[in-house]
Amino acid sequence: MNKKVVEGESVVLIDSAYRKFIIDTNGKTDKFKGVGVIDPSSLVGKHYGEKIEIGNKEFWVLKPSLLDKLQALKRRAQIILPKDAAHIIMNCSVESGNTVLEAGIGSGSLTVALATAVAPGGMVISYDIREDFIEHAMKNLKTAGLDKYVTTQIKDVTKGIDEKDLDAVILDIPNPWEAVNHAWNSLKPGGYFCTYSPLISQVEQTVKEVRKNNFIEIKTFENIQREMVVSDYGTRPSFDMLGHTGYLTFARKVL
Repeated sequence: MNKKVVEGESVVLIDSAYRKFIIDTNGKTDKFKGVGVIDPSSLVGKHYGEKIEIGNKEFWVLKPSLLDKLQALKRRAQIILPKDAAHIIMNCSVESGNTVLEAGIGSGSLTVALATAVAPGGMVISYDIREDFIEHAMKNLKTAGLDKYVTTQIKDVTKGIDEKDLDAVILDIPNPWEAVNHAWNSLKPGGYFCTYSPLISQVEQTVKEVRKNNFIEIKTFENIQREMVVSDYGTRPSFDMLGHTGYLTFARKVL
């Protein structure tokens, strides 16, 4: 039986070019970039999976997946891409009920992924030194229906971490080595530490500090992803390879 859109839910509209637009059915009538003028409440009662017309455009109506939410994110800063977010969640063993601290909220892309993983019983705590980044990211989280799983602080993580017994600390900041000791003190035994750094020089300084603390399983990865284009005439690699985005460094606290 096909389910229908319920009042208060968010939906994703996907056009023929597979562009994605997250719409909150509680929103007001407005002009949405790429979609046109729409009263979001008009989506209530539509069947998930059906194609609808808005103006002279056609869209499929679907329940937003995590990937949909990430791809439809409104960006202000460079985001952590899904290929790296998935690696972070797996290597930090982030799961429902966890309490995770991140620093460097940016546009909220990793925050969306973490909040999805810790829900419904966990919480993401996000530090950032820029109030405008926090406000923008929280708008994205509200659109994704995940804001209730996130708390924020305008705070510099290199100056200290208030919370204790954290399951993971994840840093997307230019100088993560300055927060390594704070992270160790705030993690529970067995908790995970992770940094995302675009430069190998940042990785080297971070790992040097990590080794001064009681961490094990210290490792760094670079994720490179290449899609394969499959057609009726053959298969070839896509010309748009997701190459270097950043280095991911992981470690695990012991006593």
